[in-house]
Amino acid sequence: MPGLSSVEAAGSSSVAAPGGAPGRSSAVAPGGSSTAAPGRSSEAGPGRSSTTAPAPDPSPSNLPVSRSPRVADPVAVLLTAAEQLGTATRVCELAVQHAGTREQFGQPIGAFQAVKHLCAQMLVRAETARAAVYAAAVTADPVDVAAARLLADEAAERGARDCLQVHGGMGFTWECEVQLHLKRAWVRARRTGGGAESEESLAVDLLA
Repeated sequence: MPGLSSVEAAGSSSVAAPGGAPGRSSAVAPGGSSTAAPGRSSEAGPGRSSTTAPAPDPSPSNLPVSRSPRVADPVAVLLTAAEQLGTATRVCELAVQHAGTREQFGQPIGAFQAVKHLCAQMLVRAETARAAVYAAAVTADPVDVAAARLLADEAAERGARDCLQVHGGMGFTWECEVQLHLKRAWVRARRTGGGAESEESLAVDLLA
């Protein structure tokens, strides 16, 4: 029939959707229909698949594959532990000094059992961390370094908090250096190689 295009002669037609924007059409194949949304294609692009299959688990018995934790520089981790040890030692000295000079009810607060326990626990944590840091410096073993970092972080953070408690309200003021030690201990504890990373290194070594 005159006026028919070659596409219509082949048995296909192009029908515009009612109310659709000019220049947009939906190609209908013989015996089928297409309802593709404007700007979207129902076919996957080159190199893409419409369905993504999960990667097979290479471990036996479908057990999860163990992944080694991110390894930080052992030297940097050990130096941070040494800094934390210095903070733990300093806050212990400040707490003992303040407990011996500050008086309440006619006697130094160091005579009270609660203050004695705080100072004693600070000393124990600091000396335990000192032994671990010295041992890690001699052996240079990453596992020893991770253990030293954990002990030093705990000694610095808990020691600074206990020292702040011994000083009372004045420990929060700018005239007292205790609050500076606590803030620095918090910052160092969040450096690379501390916290969860050291715990993962120790766990991998224990399970090996």
